[in-house]
Amino acid sequence: MQNLDQVEELKSSPALIAKLYENSIMKTYEAGSVILNENAHIRAIPIVTKGSMKVIRTEEDGREILLYYIKAGESCIMSFLGGMHNETSKVKAEVEEDAEILFLPIDKVSLFIKEYPQWLDYIFRLYHKRFEELLEIVNAIAFKKVDERLLNLLHKKTALTDNKIIAITHEQLANELGTARVVVSRLLKQLEDQGTVKLGRNKITLV
Repeated sequence: MQNLDQVEELKSSPALIAKLYENSIMKTYEAGSVILNENAHIRAIPIVTKGSMKVIRTEEDGREILLYYIKAGESCIMSFLGGMHNETSKVKAEVEEDAEILFLPIDKVSLFIKEYPQWLDYIFRLYHKRFEELLEIVNAIAFKKVDERLLNLLHKKTALTDNKIIAITHEQLANELGTARVVVSRLLKQLEDQGTVKLGRNKITLV
């Protein structure tokens, strides 16, 4: 668990941290839980204090692609932007590993921006990080082969959980990469033949 007083932009303001805890509702979720759907109204901003979430974009034909992960101490910048402009969500947020999440009402988000410069610093830092991650996604789709993107995603997942064993199906990986399951299965078999991964039932181990 990452207490908010460990977050670089917030720790210089104990008053802000106290206000965040005081005005937020803490909820716990199991992996796989969806906490925000596309087109849903955003009434509160999620701040992860334990575990992690993933943010996904879904197309009309049902295809999905992973945009970025939200780790402990971080929040969803898309929720900030949508909530503050009274817009519905453009993304889906799903719990990647069991999580504890603070939900801060939208009206408090705007109020804290006026009262605490550290809160604005926190939002800008998140915005900068997510922008770079989205550029990375665009670059990968445009210039990298699917096998490179797959291996990079596997490394991201192990770094996120600090565990080389990833509990995931080929279908889930395909959804996060925005490609077909048969493509992912073929590439995983190639990686196994190369000794890069070991495949098991609904799990993948990075060697």
